[in-house]
Amino acid sequence: MRWLALIVGAGVLAVLAWWHGGLSHAIGAPFSGNARCDEPFCEAVQSLASTILRPPLPLGIDGRLPPPDVRGSIDARITQGNIGRTICRPGYSRSMRPSYGVTGPLKRRMMQAQYPDGRLADYELDHLIPISLGGAPFDAGNLWLQPRRGQANADDKNALAFVLWRLVCEHRLPLATAQRAISRDWLAAYETYATPQNVTKYHFQPRALTKSD
Repeated sequence: MRWLALIVGAGVLAVLAWWHGGLSHAIGAPFSGNARCDEPFCEAVQSLASTILRPPLPLGIDGRLPPPDVRGSIDARITQGNIGRTICRPGYSRSMRPSYGVTGPLKRRMMQAQYPDGRLADYELDHLIPISLGGAPFDAGNLWLQPRRGQANADDKNALAFVLWRLVCEHRLPLATAQRAISRDWLAAYETYATPQNVTKYHFQPRALTKSD
């Protein structure tokens, strides 16, 4: 099993190293550097490689919440002081999102373990703390399979992430508060932040996330 983990890790590292090499200029001076595999980057690759081979995690409540071991992870480089040139800069999230060559094998393995009869298209490999809110792009503790159908689905969480991102970038909500809210219980955070005022201001369609009796 160890040799298989090494092969997987090497393959993932090769893809990520190619992808990561072009990002040094995108984040700004504090994160610039050469294309060498820095220690945090290598640790993230090893984490993803081990996730592909580890035993499956228990599911969250009705699949609407992440498994207990997925608690959310942040990118330590993102701080309240640099949001203006990182997460609030147009295109940041897209530039930091892992490529399909990295996430595809991981998603398939997780599907086989957790939803063997399910369709790939019915689930989204979600960052519990979104990259747009400073979530770690590569950390296995920040990734889970979220249903795209039914109540409290991936679209609903994406709407919440957009509202929180706007509030953070408008300096109406501290970054750390947004990160805690969406990682601890995104359903409760939705009820808190999908207010009539925010619905009107940010133009999204709110939905009831729980069934009414």
